[in-house]
Amino acid sequence: MGKTYIFGHQKPDTDSVCASISLSYLKNALGYNTVPKVLGHVNKESKFVLNYFGVKEPEYLNDVKVQVRNMKYNKNCITSLSASIKDAFLLMQEEKETGICIVDESKKLKGLVTLKELAKQLINGSRDLLKTNIENIVSVLSGEVLLKFQDEIDGSIVAATYQSKTILESVTLTSQNIMIVGDRYRVLEYAIDSKVQLIIITGGHSVDTELLLKAKENKVSIVRTNLDTYHTSNNLILANYISTIVMNSNPVCVEDTVYRSDFLELSEKFGHTNYPVINKTGKCLGLLKISDVNQFEKLHVMLVDHNGFGQSVDGIEEAIVDEIVDHHNLLNIGTSTPINFRSMPVGCTCTILYHMYMESGIKIPKEIAGIMLSSILSDTLLLKSVTTTDIDRKVVTELAKLSGVDVNTYGHEMVKAGFSIKGKKAEDLLEEDIKTFRVDKTMVGISQIFTMDYEDIASDMDNFIDKIDDLASGKFDIVITLITDIEKNGSYVFYDRKSENLVRDVFDNVEFHQGFFVQDLLSRKKQLVPGVMEVLEK
Repeated sequence: MGKTYIFGHQKPDTDSVCASISLSYLKNALGYNTVPKVLGHVNKESKFVLNYFGVKEPEYLNDVKVQVRNMKYNKNCITSLSASIKDAFLLMQEEKETGICIVDESKKLKGLVTLKELAKQLINGSRDLLKTNIENIVSVLSGEVLLKFQDEIDGSIVAATYQSKTILESVTLTSQNIMIVGDRYRVLEYAIDSKVQLIIITGGHSVDTELLLKAKENKVSIVRTNLDTYHTSNNLILANYISTIVMNSNPVCVEDTVYRSDFLELSEKFGHTNYPVINKTGKCLGLLKISDVNQFEKLHVMLVDHNGFGQSVDGIEEAIVDEIVDHHNLLNIGTSTPINFRSMPVGCTCTILYHMYMESGIKIPKEIAGIMLSSILSDTLLLKSVTTTDIDRKVVTELAKLSGVDVNTYGHEMVKAGFSIKGKKAEDLLEEDIKTFRVDKTMVGISQIFTMDYEDIASDMDNFIDKIDDLASGKFDIVITLITDIEKNGSYVFYDRKSENLVRDVFDNVEFHQGFFVQDLLSRKKQLVPGVMEVLEK
């Protein structure tokens, strides 16, 4: 199995980021090969935490869709421009393919040859011309080199099938010729004197020493084969470079990063059987045939801090989910096989991970303990949120010892670093931490903004509400936003204008207006979502 990616939801918060890193460390310590990833921009608080404990920020993961690189295309059906027709055909036969990719010395694709082109060459191609090298000739004829003065052979073939007298009197030989001849002294001598490029001795006959010396003097290469003249002439065409075939020099290619779904559309458009696979630099990687489309490897993933398709990476339905660790309510992730699913009603995913470390007997390093501690403090609002459990508090105590930090001092430093909204646009604030919920066909977006600078939002309230309306007219039907002030231990509530009656029903007996304050409202998950769901279901 290759790498397994571990990541949180699309709007990474500190728990999502740090849980990915912490689970990856645990799994790798247990012998897995995992890599932590993030699905979006890492916020200020998370950056502060990672920098504080010297932990590298995970790289961005765009999607887990199946790409051509995940498909089982043929990586061996590639040959060079200088390969012989015979070798190319044998490779196609060995690989059970109907096409072969032709590449230059730098592996750049130069063309595609199919069995159709090969058949045309063998039936209609010239049998009088030869362009190849000595190595290919020796291979095709199962011959041996007696003399060699050049590697490249490029000329017309003359076979000594006439009487010697006819050849000597009627056939003009030059350095552009390749001579096929058996045990015929006078013809051999004539060919050597004419300084032909190459003489092919058939029937395994020996060559007179005097003629060999003359051939050496005239720099005439000689190859000997046990085949007779007829079979030598017939086989010699197969020694030609594969590049001599009229091949498709501009075939329809597909990059290895192309999604499988896009390849299916491309193949439907062109209707070809074979498609060379290349990388971004044009290097040929192999041959993909249309019958290979259902042979592919899905990416393996593990999810933390979420368990719903709508909150996860693009293409999650094409991946294999091996494990989920989460502390939220169960949503709609479905798997084709049984998986490890770890869920606990606690305030943070890293609380669960702490127990997984203990159960596995893996020691938690100082820096991992630090980011796990930070996650719990972040998700539980410094242990003030109603989601905080006694289990969270106990784990915080243990992680504080391992990381060597004072919880109160460090916690307030972290909050101060992460909660500043100075310079941020309203639309960015709204989408930075927004969770999606569905009731029947109704899409609900609930965002939560933690800040100590509420006055900055209140001073431009109309614009802020307009941006909420924009969200509610796009991918959401209803948008509710909590602006949570930890120091005041409560939240200001905003909503899209058309959802006023729904929000009024959720918050009964509250003085109602945009931005009304609800004391002790700190948890979106436990204090707001259930009420919204109840009203919608009614």
